[in-house]
Amino acid sequence: MVTEQEVDAIGQTLVDPKQPLQARFRALFTLRGLGGPGAIAWISQAFGDDSALLKHELAYCLGQMQDARAIPVLVDVLQDTHQEPMVRHEAGEALGAIGDPEVLELLKQYSSDPVIEVAETCQLAVRRLEWLQQHGGELAAGPYLSVDPAPPAEERDVGRLREVLLDESRPLFERYRAMFALRNAGGEEAALALAEGLHCGSALFRHEVGYVLGQLQHEAAVPQLAAALARCAENPMVRHECAEALGAIARPACLAALQAHADDPERVVRESCEVALDMYEHETGRAFQYADSLEQLRGVPS
Repeated sequence: MVTEQEVDAIGQTLVDPKQPLQARFRALFTLRGLGGPGAIAWISQAFGDDSALLKHELAYCLGQMQDARAIPVLVDVLQDTHQEPMVRHEAGEALGAIGDPEVLELLKQYSSDPVIEVAETCQLAVRRLEWLQQHGGELAAGPYLSVDPAPPAEERDVGRLREVLLDESRPLFERYRAMFALRNAGGEEAALALAEGLHCGSALFRHEVGYVLGQLQHEAAVPQLAAALARCAENPMVRHECAEALGAIARPACLAALQAHADDPERVVRESCEVALDMYEHETGRAFQYADSLEQLRGVPS
């Protein structure tokens, strides 16, 4: 049993900007695993940090915990227009992940936010909550550990799922459902279909494709992920997810791509490469930093 004092010690590490990023991430993952009001309070406090990557992971973590006590701070982050778009987006997604219908009207309000990534996220969160209401409030357990922004489609044919994924005339929620069905299908054909999604749709859509490819961990997607990371004109939230996906896949070509952007001028990309390089080292058996916890947090099966 972890004492309140031990939780506080972990929380102090999380909120201390003088601590190395690795140590702060380890503290975050530990608090997420412990759960409870103390953990939520410390995670909430860290939203005052200046690292968009860390704040993004804070919000994601609170959503994955699925504890309604995190709703007030996530609402505050979503409403705070001084927060980076990728942080506000993640707060909206986390509110959908918690699954409490009390935030439905708020999410509808922010579905027309002037920041397109925030608006699209809230639209998806509304659709998720409505889907849960229509299906008894539960999702069947899948092969991955994450709470996803949309349930996987019932379709199992990879070719038909690819068509839905890449059809920009379809509602975003349907395309997300195809995306998660492709992830669950697995294999090279599904990975290549998903990788095509890095060239279409909104930045939010492309960033989710990068996230899902990191969960899938199939090397067939490495060239497309590396190319997206290298596109300096690409939205940073997309490049960030592609970097972490390369760290999870952990092939030699991934290492070269991550090292090439370890000093990227975009901070969130640079920090994501730092995280991803630790993941790579763990996957290849050379070192252990916080990769186990990161992969668990991001829904990669062990």
